Amino acid sequence: MNFAETVLLGAIAGFTIYIGLPMGKLKVMSDKVRSFLSMMSVGIILFLLYDIFGNLAEPIEAALKQAGAGQASYAEFFTLLVIFLVGFGVGLLGLLAFEQRFVKANGAAGQAIPPARLALMIAIGLGLHNFSEGLAIGQSAGSGAIALALLLIIGFGLHNATEGFGIVGPLAGQQPTWGFLGLMGLIGGGPTFLGTVIGYSVVSTPTSVLFLALAEGALIYVLGELLHVNRRPGAKLIAGVGLASGFVLAFLTDMLLIVAGS
Repeated sequence: MNFAETVLLGAIAGFTIYIGLPMGKLKVMSDKVRSFLSMMSVGIILFLLYDIFGNLAEPIEAALKQAGAGQASYAEFFTLLVIFLVGFGVGLLGLLAFEQRFVKANGAAGQAIPPARLALMIAIGLGLHNFSEGLAIGQSAGSGAIALALLLIIGFGLHNATEGFGIVGPLAGQQPTWGFLGLMGLIGGGPTFLGTVIGYSVVSTPTSVLFLALAEGALIYVLGELLHVNRRPGAKLIAGVGLASGFVLAFLTDMLLIVAGS
């Protein structure tokens, strides 16, 4: 698979996120449906956090085991650990600083984050995660593992389609413009394309750890905000069903990645 073909397929995998975004244009929506969709976003993000952490821990644990066995120095382990801690801190605290600046600018201290701004933060967190997915696609194709690259493209494409629902969950019944939804798709899905371009020619474990850590921190912050705005005592059951549905949906679309051995 040459560079052009890899980049094209990587772009397709990233922009399947637009499949779920039109849900944000539904005009009439009950509180129960709105709660279900928002909590489905929470379920999707919970699975992504689990998935990201597994990929984050792998190279750090491998470096520690190699150092313990005398096959490498502890410097590599500590380097990756520091990169993880810095990336996680920036991802988490960076969004917090971003939110506080906007809150102060709009004189809305103490109020919940507006749905559109929360959707933007979700898109940013997903974008950081999807950049690492693009790196995996580019790295596989660049190293000649064509079958694996194709399976990753299919799996990530299906996975990103569910992420579109995650972005528009807080927007349920808000009637966002098509331009806003288009921008959210670009922020959330575009990094898959960018990661594919970089991953095809540059393979770097520290870079992968950095972006996964950024994604982990950003998504944890977004998860907290989603839970805050969805505290509806009268909709606990439907919220629970939505959370479970989102987690299971993300898990099922991830099965292709397990088949690929990633």
